[in-house]
Amino acid sequence: MSALDSIRDYCLSFPHATEKLQWDDALCFKVGGKMFAVLGLDDLQLSFKCTPDAFAELIEREDIRPAPYLGRYKWVMLDRLNAVRLDELRELIRQSYEMVAAKAPKRKKSGQKKDRSKSGDRKRTKRA
Repeated sequence: MSALDSIRDYCLSFPHATEKLQWDDALCFKVGGKMFAVLGLDDLQLSFKCTPDAFAELIEREDIRPAPYLGRYKWVMLDRLNAVRLDELRELIRQSYEMVAAKAPKRKKSGQKKDRSKSGDRKRTKRA
């Protein structure tokens, strides 16, 4: 199994994880509609969210940098998939998933739509 397939399978092993091809060559892994990892397919690169401490430590390493457009949100980009050991990479991806899943809307995580048929749930409008 290739490194790409291994990462893809691992990302999809999390509860409610989905994948979507975006921006021509980016395989985005999401939970609740929010990205937790992005795998560049043409130029094999991987981006994911980190804790502030992990972000500061990782960007000091060779072949790891703040992710374009997302670095300010503590996302890193690995310029090569083996920039970190596989066990460390899995742990970092798991942490990214957990941080994003914790903030994802409950409704989107479970895939269930909220029942808005009750009058108490409806938005009230003022009448003139």
